[in-house]
Amino acid sequence: GRAVYGGIYEPHHPCADEDGFRKDVIDEVKKLRVPIVRYPGGNFVSGYRWEDGVGPISERPKRLELAWGVTEPNLFGTDEFMKWCKKADTACMMAVNLGLRGVDDARNLVEYCNHPSGSYYSDMRRKNGAESPYGIKLWCLGNEMDGGWQLGHKEAKEYAFLADQASKAMKLTDDSIETVICGSSNDHMKTFGKWEDTCLDIAYDSVDYISLHQYYDNKLGDTQSFLAKSMAMDEFIKTVICICDSVKGRKHSKHTVNLSFDEWNVWFHSNDEVEKWSTAPHQLEDVYTFEDALLVGLMLITLLKHADRVKVACLAQLVNVIAPIMTENGGGIFEQTIFYPFMHASNYGRGTVLLSNTVCGKHDTREFTDVPDVDSVAVLSDDGNALTVFAVNRDPSESYDMCINLLDLEDFSGKEHIEMCGFDKNAVNGFDKINVFPVSGEIPTVDGKTAHAVLKPFSWNVIRFYKNK
Repeated sequence: GRAVYGGIYEPHHPCADEDGFRKDVIDEVKKLRVPIVRYPGGNFVSGYRWEDGVGPISERPKRLELAWGVTEPNLFGTDEFMKWCKKADTACMMAVNLGLRGVDDARNLVEYCNHPSGSYYSDMRRKNGAESPYGIKLWCLGNEMDGGWQLGHKEAKEYAFLADQASKAMKLTDDSIETVICGSSNDHMKTFGKWEDTCLDIAYDSVDYISLHQYYDNKLGDTQSFLAKSMAMDEFIKTVICICDSVKGRKHSKHTVNLSFDEWNVWFHSNDEVEKWSTAPHQLEDVYTFEDALLVGLMLITLLKHADRVKVACLAQLVNVIAPIMTENGGGIFEQTIFYPFMHASNYGRGTVLLSNTVCGKHDTREFTDVPDVDSVAVLSDDGNALTVFAVNRDPSESYDMCINLLDLEDFSGKEHIEMCGFDKNAVNGFDKINVFPVSGEIPTVDGKTAHAVLKPFSWNVIRFYKNK
């Protein structure tokens, strides 16, 4: 779709810089403080020839992009993306094609990106204008290879042997990199669990992460069940951790494989057909509601709770395609409802996640039982001077007086309470009007080691405390 063309890259836009990058998009990405961006995908990568996207633009071939049925003009490729990352203050998580290609192509891309000079592919990069190596540290070994929809789909053993060999060759090219082996495309796959166990049994000691992907929807219009789906995400994560550690024990390994939840979001509003072989069509451009923002907040809380093992997590995607940022070709830009929870978690959720226990009422839904009315997590900044509590009140009608026991945290005062609440659950933002947005709520009070804040019905909350000087 328009993730790149018309999204981050639009040379003829009034806001475009000398490289064709939309500066208004870069400004929005900087607000999110996005630490890493996965490139080039996604289903796209399984048919992608990275060589098509480097060198003189006038000499690059147009290709039929089979994953989404469009034409890829290759006006934008690896070198352009790395320039964009530098301007957007982010890093690249590069994916290699293990669908229709293999080990040699993967190690060649590592050489192109990371080797200083004096070899065929590193000198090709230098000839293309990048004297210094890119130093990309995180590499995905293909994408969703368990899925029958994937170009070059493979059975678990076949894929695992390929990923193992690719990871080894890539690390021989640059021993500073880390690799991510494909886990299940979602927790409903028939091979879920067995896929992870098989892949890790073969490739455990040569990889550093295993991926998880998951999207949630509310096609049935059941808001209570929809907002409980973060509990399914929690179980998904716990199950994969158990499999990783089971393989570790079976192998008597000292190596720990962590989790990369490198695709997650709400996705169900749009799945329209596009004109076959068109270029950069409007595709999968979900417009998110307020209730979508609440679930994204709950998913962020869930990911933070597992920060000891979930070391990477990528909201899919960034611009226009199921994204927090929407643009108009040649025109404006707006922040979707889901923009704000991600921005808050990224800006205030850095540091150490504290072990906390939320005690509250529970309810049942059509799909889930014992759903906590409130879900929350607390993060202490690296310097120990700021504490942030993220909380979602799932109750549609009742407020909660949240009592926060600060225990060992001495001499803290309430700083601010950012909240999103009071909006119609189906409210959306658009180019003409921002209907859903965060506001400043009542500053939390602190009495000794007990803090109080009010969580309004159906609300996303960011409650912040600072240590008194």
